[in-house]
Amino acid sequence: MTAILGISAFYHDSAAALVVDGRIVAAAQEERFTRNKHDDGFPAEAIRFCLKQAGIEARELDWVGFYDKPLLKFERLLETYFAYAPRGFRSFLRAVPLWVNEKLFLPRLISRGLGGDYRKRFVFTEHHESHAASAFFPSPFEEAAILTIDGVGEWATASYGVGHGNQLQLTHQLRFPHSLGLLYSAFTYYTGFKVNSGEYKVMGLAPYGQPRYADLIYQHLLDLKPDGSFRLDMSYFNYCQGLTMTSGKFHRLFGGPPRQPESPLTERDMDLAASVQAVTEEIMLRMGRHVRQQTGQRNLCLAGGVALNCVGNGRLLREGPFENIWIQPAAGDAGGALGVALFIQHQLLGEERVVCSHDSQSGSLLGPSYTDDQIERVLNSAGANYTRYESDAALAAAVAELIDQGNVVGWFQGAMEFGPRALGARSILGDPRRGDMQSVMNLKIKFRESFRPFAPSVLRSRVHEYFQTRPAEDSAYMLLVAPVASDKRLPLNGEAAHLVGIDQLKAPRSVLPAITHVDYSARIQTVDRQRHGRYCDLLEAFERRSGCPVLINTSFNVRGEPIVCTPQEALRCFLATNIDVLALEHCVLLKSRQPESLASDREGYLRQFQLD
Repeated sequence: MTAILGISAFYHDSAAALVVDGRIVAAAQEERFTRNKHDDGFPAEAIRFCLKQAGIEARELDWVGFYDKPLLKFERLLETYFAYAPRGFRSFLRAVPLWVNEKLFLPRLISRGLGGDYRKRFVFTEHHESHAASAFFPSPFEEAAILTIDGVGEWATASYGVGHGNQLQLTHQLRFPHSLGLLYSAFTYYTGFKVNSGEYKVMGLAPYGQPRYADLIYQHLLDLKPDGSFRLDMSYFNYCQGLTMTSGKFHRLFGGPPRQPESPLTERDMDLAASVQAVTEEIMLRMGRHVRQQTGQRNLCLAGGVALNCVGNGRLLREGPFENIWIQPAAGDAGGALGVALFIQHQLLGEERVVCSHDSQSGSLLGPSYTDDQIERVLNSAGANYTRYESDAALAAAVAELIDQGNVVGWFQGAMEFGPRALGARSILGDPRRGDMQSVMNLKIKFRESFRPFAPSVLRSRVHEYFQTRPAEDSAYMLLVAPVASDKRLPLNGEAAHLVGIDQLKAPRSVLPAITHVDYSARIQTVDRQRHGRYCDLLEAFERRSGCPVLINTSFNVRGEPIVCTPQEALRCFLATNIDVLALEHCVLLKSRQPESLASDREGYLRQFQLD
C-alpha cells in the first residue's frame, strides 16, 4: 500500500487530500470542520478526517506533500518589497513575522500537526504544478493540454503545458505581478466585495450591466497580446506595496473611490463588473487559442482560481478551439492538496494512471458521510419529528412531491462535496418553474444579496433540451455556463423590455425563471446515475411528476457560513431558516411538524457568520 497525504494551507481555503494506491480516498476543506469560511490555518481536522476515512494513522503515511514552495514564494515577497521600498513597509512588517516564525519551517510545522508520528520525506511542488496535477491526473483524458490561471503562486500567475499518461510538463508561464486573477480581484475589491471570496459575486453581477469600461481597461490597465499574455500597468494597483488592491490612479480613472461593502449597488458597479468579466473572457479565449496552437491537443484541463469563472469556461468550450474541457472541481487553492498528492503518485513515483470514462474524481463526493442510524440518533436526541423511508425510490418520490408543491428542501445525502460547489450532497433544492423562487431563496433562506442567480441541476440525458449544449454534454461540477435553449425562453414585452439593473429580475425570461439569469444564461450541473445515485433518483422522480428534469440547486448554508458538514449543522440551518423540508439520508422532517421546543434563534444563528 502507498498512502500519500496532500496539504494546502496558509493562504486561503486550506485542505487535505489522501491518495491510496492511486485512488482518491478522501478530500476536504478545513472550513467545513472549523466553520470558519475560507479557513487558512493548518488543516488539522481535514487531515484527521482523511486518515480516519482510510483507516490509517499518520505513521503509516508513505509521503506527505505541500502544494507550493515556500522558499520561492518568500523570495518573490522579498524582491517585491525591495522593488517598491520604502513603500509597502507596513505590509512588509505585517507579513514577515508569520513567514519567519511559521511558513519557512513548514516540515516542522506539518510534522507537529501530524502529532510527530510522520518521519519520512516531505515533497514541495510548485503552486501551478499542483494546480496542473489536480486538473490532468483525475481527468478523463489520456493526453491533454493543461492551462492554469490564478492570482499568484510563487512567481507564476498562469502556466500551460501538456499531460501524457502519468506525466505532465508545464512549459510556459506568466509571472507576477501580471495576473488575471489579481486583475479580477482588484475589481472585486473596487466594487465593494471581499477579495478571495466575492469574485463569484462580480461574475453574477456582470449580466446586469454593460461593459462600458472595457475599453478603459484595455487602454490603461493592461497591454494584451494576441497569445493572451499581458502586462499590467502597476501604477493603477496597490497590491505589491500596500494592503489594498487598487491605487488612487485607478480610482480617478473609474470615477471615484471603491464602493463601500454592503452599500447599495449602482448601475456603475454593474457596468464595472460587466467590463472586467468581458476582459477576462477575452483573455481566457486568447490563452485557449494559443495553447491549442502550441500543443496541438484537442482536450484541455483547467485549474487555478480563475477556472472557477464558469462564464469564461463556457465561452472557452463553445467558442474556443478545444473539443473537450475538464475542470478540477476544487479549482482554487483547496485543489492544490489533491494536486500535490497525485503529483507524487504519478509524476514522482511513476505509478500507472488509469483513465476513467467520466473522470476519477468520484463526482467530487470525497468528504464525510453519515448513516441513517447516526442521523436518527441526532434527530431523536433533539426531539425532532421525522419519517424514515425504507428505500431510495420511496424517498425520491416523497421529496419530489414536496418540491412540486412549492416547498424548499434541504438535501443532505452521502459524502460531502470537495470544492466550493454543492453538487447534490449538501444542497438546498427548489422548483425552478416558480417565478418567486429566486427571491424567496435569496432573501428568506440564504439571507444574501437579491441579485445573485441560482444554478440548475439537470439530468445529463436532457441537458441539451433545456440549454444550448451538445447532446448529453457533461458538466457534473457546475463549472460551465450555457445559454437557456431558445424554445424555453419567454419574450420580453412592454415595460419588461426596458428594465435595467436589478429591476431586470422582475421579468421572467424562460419557462424556468428561477434559474435563468438576466442574460438568459445558467450555470449548469448535469446529473447522471453513475456519479449521483440518489440525487439522480430525485430528479427522475421530479420529472415523472412535473415533466421537468431540472431543479434549483444551491449550497446548504446561509450567507457567510461554510456549507454544512454534519447532520447537526444541517438541522440547525433548517430550523433557523425558512427551509420547509429537511431530507437527511432517508429521514425527512417537515418544518410544520416540528415541536416548538426546537424553535431556533435566527438572529443568533446568523450572527455566527461573518458576511462574505
